[in-house]
Amino acid sequence: MPLPNSANQLLQDALRLHRAGRLNDAAARYSAVLRMDQRNFDALHLGGLVALQQGNSDQALRLLAAANRVNPRDRTCLLRLALAERAAGRIDAAEKRLRTLTTAEPPMAEAWDNLGMVLKSRGAIAEALTCHQKATEIDPTCGQHWYNLGQTFCLLGQPEQGLSAQNHALKGAHAYPRARYGRAIALQQLHRLPEALEDYATHLRREPAHFAAHSGRLLCQQYLDQPDPAGRTAALAAWRAALPKPNRLEARSSIGRRLRIGLVSADFRRHSVAWFMLPLLRHLDRSRFVITLYHDHGITDEISAELRGLVDVWRETISQSTPDFVKLLRADALDIAVELGGHTGGNRLAAFAHRLAPVQITYLGYPDTTGVPAIDYRFVDAVTDPENHHDEQTNETRVRFATTAWAYQPPPEAGATQPGPGARGEPVTFGSFNNFAKVSPRTLEVWGRVLAAVPGSRLVLKSPGLTREAALAAAEPAGIPADRLEVLPMRDNTADHLADYEHIDIALDPLPYHGTTTTCEALWMGRPVITLVGERHANRVGASLLSAINHPEWITDSVDAYVAQAAALAADPAALRALHDGALRSAVQASPLLDHAGQAHRFADALIACWNGEVAPPASTPAAA
Repeated sequence: MPLPNSANQLLQDALRLHRAGRLNDAAARYSAVLRMDQRNFDALHLGGLVALQQGNSDQALRLLAAANRVNPRDRTCLLRLALAERAAGRIDAAEKRLRTLTTAEPPMAEAWDNLGMVLKSRGAIAEALTCHQKATEIDPTCGQHWYNLGQTFCLLGQPEQGLSAQNHALKGAHAYPRARYGRAIALQQLHRLPEALEDYATHLRREPAHFAAHSGRLLCQQYLDQPDPAGRTAALAAWRAALPKPNRLEARSSIGRRLRIGLVSADFRRHSVAWFMLPLLRHLDRSRFVITLYHDHGITDEISAELRGLVDVWRETISQSTPDFVKLLRADALDIAVELGGHTGGNRLAAFAHRLAPVQITYLGYPDTTGVPAIDYRFVDAVTDPENHHDEQTNETRVRFATTAWAYQPPPEAGATQPGPGARGEPVTFGSFNNFAKVSPRTLEVWGRVLAAVPGSRLVLKSPGLTREAALAAAEPAGIPADRLEVLPMRDNTADHLADYEHIDIALDPLPYHGTTTTCEALWMGRPVITLVGERHANRVGASLLSAINHPEWITDSVDAYVAQAAALAADPAALRALHDGALRSAVQASPLLDHAGQAHRFADALIACWNGEVAPPASTPAAA
């Protein structure tokens, strides 16, 4: 039976408004059609699509499921229902529906592409790559499919292929403009930082509300050999201009009750963040706090299970839209919300910008200000962030809660320390197992000087996705001979990864972005670490960790001193042997890094101080430049 003319007109108006991006107006008209005909497929289907586009996954699920009941054979509706299921966190249902759609004829590129996105969220990156490749084979004209393929290549540590796919996505009549952001990620992984920053800026001029691109741009600046204060100021100003205005949340009285603390991370799993949070959560005084962990990643493992057993509430929030995430955390009535990612991948800073709790804190995952006005405090220490280091761009009050800001949990799989090559009478071997993104051209120049200062010495590198060919290409301009450079393969398990420290004698901290977990691992495995201290948090972490274990002699303040200290250690095989044989591990055991109960107590006291206002928040946010 045909619709009344008024309903037809409403539907046409809704379609026009929908195409124009006026989603609220379109949704109102689709709803009006449904009041006249509650089984109208187009109004249900497209109304569900609007809800999905607005981040209202519950509404999207309701409308798209109803549309599917009216017309169960419409494959586009089925696809969007799967996307709504994914957005609502119903990953199993979404994957099952998408797998069914990939078997249909004719082949549906969108089903393969979105199945790849679901598999990526589960951590099944290799299988996701196959899906995205299939999507580009079925429809090679769709730029979005090439973009997703490129992003997957980068997740697999194959940025050259990722860059090629993004370039493909930008070609032709169906070019996908967001591939400019994908190019920036690939270029950043290739350490072509100026080009990456240019692509981030170009993309953000077109899409200024793309929060992940702002985060990528700010993170990329941390890797620059030379600081760029003007670029950082401009990037932070653009980021702050894109953020929503924060809401006010009144603090409830805490008299007679435990404070409700929520910690948010994509890394409550086998990840460096977990190694630093486990000891705090094991020893946090539960009589003072109700702890909720919000795990924002598709992978859960045995570390996730251990963390879950240490807290009151565990929530899986992967794929939740920002509105749904904000709604959930506010409903939990937190007193303090702590974010652990900063501008690293998968962060929830856009949600924190709305204000999720009366007090908000950033800690651990990122070495700089978040630039989010609604985040009140940043937990650091007096070495990474000395009292006399003023930064007018930092909006958080820095809380120096302990002598070092970390409590390290050595992996239980770590075996006994072993002597290195130099301690065994072989050529002294330097090494770095840091992410190769941190190994800047200047870093390699300095390491080349170290090798030149120690005749016959060698350099061993290990990093996800790093090939010998890529390492040689990067090292050649620094004058590092090919026959003195070795690249180790990544290991499948932690025990084998840590055992690889037997291949080196002395670890070299990169500059200007120091290691954190990698430094702790090297020290635990008996390897001294040489670091060059700088003027900002990212290049003062090494100094904090080495001060904590009472080895300040390995902290240098110039390249000449860095090279000289490395050479001095290399010239003393007896000292190296003593460090390798257990002296250094004993120093770590006796340090604040392994004073887990003490660090947890200091962390708890800092939370209480922030709640009580004993640490005054900043009076105002830095002005946009």
